[in-house]
Amino acid sequence: MEIIIEPGRYVVAVSGGVDSIVLLDLLSQKSDLGLVVAHYDHGIRADSNDDRIFVEKLAKQHGFEFHYDEGKLGSETSEATARTKRYEFLNRVRNEVEASAIITAHHQDDLMETAIINLLRGTNRHGLSSMYSKDIKRPLLSFPKKDLVAYALEHNLAWREDSTNQDTKYLRNYIRGEIVPKFTIEGRDSLLRIIESSQGSNEQIDDLLSSLMTDNSKNNQINRQWFISLPHSIAREVMVTWLRQQDITVDRVAIEKLVIAAKTLGLGKSCDINKGHILRVKGDYLALLSVER
Repeated sequence: MEIIIEPGRYVVAVSGGVDSIVLLDLLSQKSDLGLVVAHYDHGIRADSNDDRIFVEKLAKQHGFEFHYDEGKLGSETSEATARTKRYEFLNRVRNEVEASAIITAHHQDDLMETAIINLLRGTNRHGLSSMYSKDIKRPLLSFPKKDLVAYALEHNLAWREDSTNQDTKYLRNYIRGEIVPKFTIEGRDSLLRIIESSQGSNEQIDDLLSSLMTDNSKNNQINRQWFISLPHSIAREVMVTWLRQQDITVDRVAIEKLVIAAKTLGLGKSCDINKGHILRVKGDYLALLSVER
């Protein structure tokens, strides 16, 4: 297996599972990388501390710097909350060690699962290609899970099994166990082609939207009359892009509410976006503002 990563300093997310162990082994063979191993203990399983001990020992064997944190989230924690806390930790480590990016072990099966989840949730066009990112490197996306397991067995790598991966109360586990295995080879290839095509289309659309917004905004404020003149479908895309530029993520229902508010609210009126942000009408412009609750 060959992966491509530009030379630099990176934070590698290592859970202790077979995927991240294979990733770490492949990365360790590249002499032009400065690697920092990061492990987040969600505190969901009683034996999760054993994962941390295992990963820390492996990092020391390779001579890599090791960072970890404990979440103590509990067994009822949602997938979304666990993911948010994990990436908060990874980004914090990235800033502390001044790394250029985070590397994760997401593979081809994860790519398919995420696309299916996002389709079921009715996310916007980014849902199909949400695993492609500039700040997060995912060099295993072209490899199916079976190839990673085969590599681990061939190279006598040890790893930890997460028992929660079998719990179908989590949507991802249900899709992994009940839906993805039912894909034919042709069906799998078709979905992967759609995902790849979606990525290319999204990049072009995002470039066009950014150009439009540059011409109709200043100081992170959007010209309201221009926004009002947009067709509703385009206004939704502009709103999503504007929020993403500020690292704000909301669901499609919230996007609809914000678009309507942006076009109909009176001068000086505002609309809640989330706990920390509001949309406000300021004269001829729409503004995103941070607020304390």
